[in-house]
Amino acid sequence: MKKSLSVIILLFIVNFLFSQTGGKTVYNFLNLINSGRTAGMGGKIISIYDDDINMSANNPALLNLEMTNKLSVNYIGYFAGIKSGYSAYAFELKKFGVFSAGIQYLNYGKFIGADEVGYKTGEFNASEYAFNLIWSKKLTEKIKAGVNMKPVISQFERYKSFGIAFDLGAVYHTENDFAAGLVGKNIGTQIKPYYEGHYEPLPFDLQLGISKKLAHAPFRLNITAHHLYKWDLTYDLPQNNTSSIFDDNGNSGGGKKLENALDNSLRHLIVGVEFIPLKSFYLNLGYNHQLRKELSIIDKSGVVGFSFGFGLKLKKFTLNYARTKYHLAGSSNQFSLTFNLKEFKKLLRNKEIE
Repeated sequence: MKKSLSVIILLFIVNFLFSQTGGKTVYNFLNLINSGRTAGMGGKIISIYDDDINMSANNPALLNLEMTNKLSVNYIGYFAGIKSGYSAYAFELKKFGVFSAGIQYLNYGKFIGADEVGYKTGEFNASEYAFNLIWSKKLTEKIKAGVNMKPVISQFERYKSFGIAFDLGAVYHTENDFAAGLVGKNIGTQIKPYYEGHYEPLPFDLQLGISKKLAHAPFRLNITAHHLYKWDLTYDLPQNNTSSIFDDNGNSGGGKKLENALDNSLRHLIVGVEFIPLKSFYLNLGYNHQLRKELSIIDKSGVVGFSFGFGLKLKKFTLNYARTKYHLAGSSNQFSLTFNLKEFKKLLRNKEIE
């Protein structure tokens, strides 16, 4: 046990020191949004503690007994025929706790291969998969911890890679609908790199989130802070010497620098609001400042970075839909359907009795 714990801590430190944003990591599909509800509230939720099984993929500590015997199926259609999805099922082993098993995939579609002079060599596929095994443990009445083990398979034409990643999370929740979550995501390594001897880091992230449902109003507020280990999330543009929040000596302050520092602070935050007029129906609205800054066109940003959605929650199933504006050129649509197998089993029993 001590040896296994030492290995996990070592992997955590390695990723903490070397992980970067901006396309310098592999298996970045692990950071894709897994459900419609998450998408509708900005893209990252690690602190909503209820019976939504999809939340456990964001923070394994959120896995709880109310999620057992639920099956979730999620689908999202990206641009250019790229498709992504996530499915999971939760169950209880009384001697060990609550578990969830699932799979996440990203299919890039078919490509036409060609050599250096443009001669077509045939078609090939590109896809990535991550298997999820989630387990949570109650530490106290208000604190839970969880782990998500994610073996990864990635293939781009003849280049194949295998890896292992872990999410380690904790959540503090109270009876008055307040919760705070902390999670270290994608702690791991490549086991087999795409080509011999060239190992690349995984997209590690450290996130902190809070969620609160108002006592006397039908609203739930959610704030998630991401990339807490890395302060500067901006990019330096060669044609703009003031794009960084720091000067040549690494100091911030003064005029444009202060404005950029505020902008950089907001890039760490994702804000979501859930309006719940009925127990069976809710609306979502989210804002991702980093997404807006990185993908909007200068002087014509529109509603890039904003997302919205809705949920219909019935006894036998829950339906979620969300739409996220990534660019003026288009948006993504995400669908989630969760089946409550307990209710279906009750229905079958009642029919047998009749």
